[in-house]
Amino acid sequence: MSANSSQPDRPSSDPAPAKEVSLPKDLDLVLRVMPMPADANSNGDIFGGWIMAQVDLAGSVLPARIAKGRIVTVAVNEFVFKQAVSIGDLLSFYARVERVGRTSVTVHVEVYAERNPADLKVVKVTEASLTYVAIDRDGQPRVIPKE
Repeated sequence: MSANSSQPDRPSSDPAPAKEVSLPKDLDLVLRVMPMPADANSNGDIFGGWIMAQVDLAGSVLPARIAKGRIVTVAVNEFVFKQAVSIGDLLSFYARVERVGRTSVTVHVEVYAERNPADLKVVKVTEASLTYVAIDRDGQPRVIPKE
């Protein structure tokens, strides 16, 4: 126990408790998925690579609509893991288009976990920025059609 607190001492390597938030209303829900045991390590934490793959899928939804055709991921501009994800968390992926260029679309993705359905808590677990490029049949960049 800490001398000035009734809380037990916590090792400095322990993460801070997750800040509870609500699901965003200004972003588009593009994917919702629940990770399974096969997606986790031996401690029950979901692999970061699995989350990255889901973010890539979620991030591609809006650019595919805008490009009206085939797109590919050209860059992961930023990727931040804010909280660990566990088996049983319901993950919601929200996206917003940040920029539409001549051949590319940049998207911001936020991932929220809904935990403990009996006493529901929502926490932001990941944020990312990705850029996708529209390509033609030969895999070459193509101009994104004007709306």
